[in-house]
Amino acid sequence: MSPRLVTFVVFLLNGAVFGTWASRVPALAGQVGADEGVLGLALLGASAGLAFTAPVAARICAVYGSRGVLIASTLLCSLLLPVLALSQSPLQMGLSLVALGASVAAMDVSMNIAAVTVVRDLRRPLMPQFHAGFSVGGLIGSLGSAAAAQAQWTPMRHFLVAALIGLIVTAIVAKSIPGGVGERHRQEATERASVLKSPVLWLLAAVALCSAIAEGATADWSALFMVRERGMGDAAAAYAYAGFSVTMALARWFGEPVQRKLGPHRLLAAGGGLAATGLALTVLVPVPAAGYAGFGLAGLGLAFSFPVVMDLAGEAGKRADGSGGERELGLVTTIAYTGFLAGPPIVGGLAHVSSLVLSLGFVALVTALIIPATWLAKRATRQPAGV
Repeated sequence: MSPRLVTFVVFLLNGAVFGTWASRVPALAGQVGADEGVLGLALLGASAGLAFTAPVAARICAVYGSRGVLIASTLLCSLLLPVLALSQSPLQMGLSLVALGASVAAMDVSMNIAAVTVVRDLRRPLMPQFHAGFSVGGLIGSLGSAAAAQAQWTPMRHFLVAALIGLIVTAIVAKSIPGGVGERHRQEATERASVLKSPVLWLLAAVALCSAIAEGATADWSALFMVRERGMGDAAAAYAYAGFSVTMALARWFGEPVQRKLGPHRLLAAGGGLAATGLALTVLVPVPAAGYAGFGLAGLGLAFSFPVVMDLAGEAGKRADGSGGERELGLVTTIAYTGFLAGPPIVGGLAHVSSLVLSLGFVALVTALIIPATWLAKRATRQPAGV
């Protein structure tokens, strides 16, 4: 198997793991007897595991290479699914999600490093296609969860089957996973100055943060917005996020020619403007059609934010021999996870004191900040990075 195909499969597997457990949250909540408030606290475990592990995983990848970290974390992601299914209390569920979130974070960082390696070797802007694999994997995982629920499988039975499939896929691709560094690179990585001193990385992280806030808010609140503010039924409202997801996946898969034509910075700025326009259309035009169109535009505009930022962050840490970028990716990924964690509560809090219209309007303004952050990152790239 080619490194490109193997990396795509790993992204797909990462998305499938997320789609599998996230879609069975109602069944898990019933199993542990958690109401909405307690369940929300338990679910924070996954976000905590993600945020705290990403920078650690990046440092390990910088010293020892991404390949071993990616194989180990991929195996752990599969093995921890049945552990999650063993939960009998909200506390056990939360602790299991901390472990699963940590494994997903290590997998996320190392697979992005592997993707950067492939992009450098092939000299093609393929990062959005790899992230499209995550979207496809999430769809596969959620469809599998729907089928398992329809068949009345318990979470344990479902997660055991999913874990077995994950282990088999990992065994097939492990030998061909790209990555790894030599002893000289280990010495360079340990002596390299802190990435925290790089203004380019902080600006790229700001782009990822704004994008993550918008994406997380759309995922959690789009359906409720269509129900409460636009009078749609639950089933019809679900198509708002479906449209967001479909436009994002299609843009990532078929967007390579656009990225080649515009370049990364213009693509980021244009995408941020399109996403902000879509969200503004959703909240300013009080008809359901505008809501569906707006969320679709938001998915289209945000499609390139995270993958292109990953590409640029890897490039910022590139060494003379073509390696490097591990800790730069870790920093940006960690801050992006903060956005995914913070976005939904921000919208909920603002909606509580005002309305969903005003809170999603605020998200549109945050999304528009992608434009100046990208412009400043482009300017800073021309100057010494200071790392």
